[in-house]
Amino acid sequence: MARLSAVLATTHHPFFHKLTELTPPEEQPPFAAEWKRKVLAYRETLTAARPDVLVMVGSDHFHQFFADNYPTFLIGKQARYDATFYNEVREFSLPTYELTGHEDLSGFMFSGLLDRGFDFSISHELKIDHSIICPIITTRPQADLPVVPVYTNIFAPPLPSAKRFYDLGRAIRSIIEEWPADVNVAAVGSGHLSLELGGPRMFGEHGPDPEWDLQAIRWLAEGDVDSILKDVTWESMTAAGNATPGFLDLVLMLGIAGPEKAAYVDDLDLFHTREMYMTWYPEGDPR
Repeated sequence: MARLSAVLATTHHPFFHKLTELTPPEEQPPFAAEWKRKVLAYRETLTAARPDVLVMVGSDHFHQFFADNYPTFLIGKQARYDATFYNEVREFSLPTYELTGHEDLSGFMFSGLLDRGFDFSISHELKIDHSIICPIITTRPQADLPVVPVYTNIFAPPLPSAKRFYDLGRAIRSIIEEWPADVNVAAVGSGHLSLELGGPRMFGEHGPDPEWDLQAIRWLAEGDVDSILKDVTWESMTAAGNATPGFLDLVLMLGIAGPEKAAYVDDLDLFHTREMYMTWYPEGDPR
């Protein structure tokens, strides 16, 4: 059976690559060196798990799904995935990629999720955006492993509850561990802490709700599922920032990891957002 060797939950700041790699050192912001140091340390948490396949959890930023037809949950099943979109290259200077897919695991997961009561959509022509490409850049920049992309709706209400995201994570965990293959699978998912996009609290000195951010990190790091299911609602998330429901993808990753304390936790307070980097090792810490 397959082994779930690591679960990573992270934010996905689209300017990391541009500010730390493409901007001349003398023009970089004062936090760039620390940001890069933290990302390189986080990258090692995935490398240590020696993954063979990556299950990548993200969301489409209205690139190919819109309010009139936005799948609640979707899995890709393709041999290859193109990334990124033209505006992400233009605005964020993100590189383009062609990622290898793992069609066998995609199909196995799709069937398993249907059997467990999750009515997933499936795509054979999915294009990947920065919710998955940013974690590729920060945790596996060589992009040499096959991927299974899982997309969720965190943008177009009504959204599933935090419990539904957590339960989906538990289902993904059980399916991975039932997959009859002698491989290491790592799950890498990205989302948001408090975040404001296009609203009056965008581009502040800190994220729109620093206290909410610190509480959310504690919930995840301590595996405090009860507090998440009690306190994380559409109303509480949007009060912290209009894009904060991206936190639900981090709840999904906690579902994959289980209600356990994280083995690695780090964060960085940047302009207008707090970045977070977290890893669990279901098979034991290989470091």
